Amino acid sequence: MPTNMGQNGRLLNMHLIENKKARFDYDFHQTIEAGIELMGTEVKAIKNGIGSLVGARVIIRGGEAYLLGATIPPYQAKNAPAGYDPDRTRRLLLSKKELRTLATIEKGLTVVPMYCYTKGKLIKLAFGIGRKRKAYDKREVLKERTDDRELARSLKT
Repeated sequence: MPTNMGQNGRLLNMHLIENKKARFDYDFHQTIEAGIELMGTEVKAIKNGIGSLVGARVIIRGGEAYLLGATIPPYQAKNAPAGYDPDRTRRLLLSKKELRTLATIEKGLTVVPMYCYTKGKLIKLAFGIGRKRKAYDKREVLKERTDDRELARSLKT
């Protein structure tokens, strides 16, 4: 596993698990970070980049935020607790102010997890609040990317 060390010898933030389609499928207005309540085998798995956020979502239920649909298999399957479910619902650790913000999002906006990363010794989840892009918006994004790529190539030569 690669480590990104800063000048003072501390680990820098690095994406361990990423939902690559999230930035393409959604237009995010706001990004929030939260801690995740994990088991020991899940922590080791995430730090080794094992897991998936594809199809995951964040919901608010009973004044708390939960991560649904994220798949985090145990680090060592043989040492996993009996009845372990890799797709279980995980509680997100947010402040009351952030929970109020999430509870009052307007209709049509979605809360989508984008990536997991380390912050010191902690594992954090970054998720965005945004609107799903239409097909013509996605085509515009692809066109802009190809134009930027061609411009960079022409400037290189």
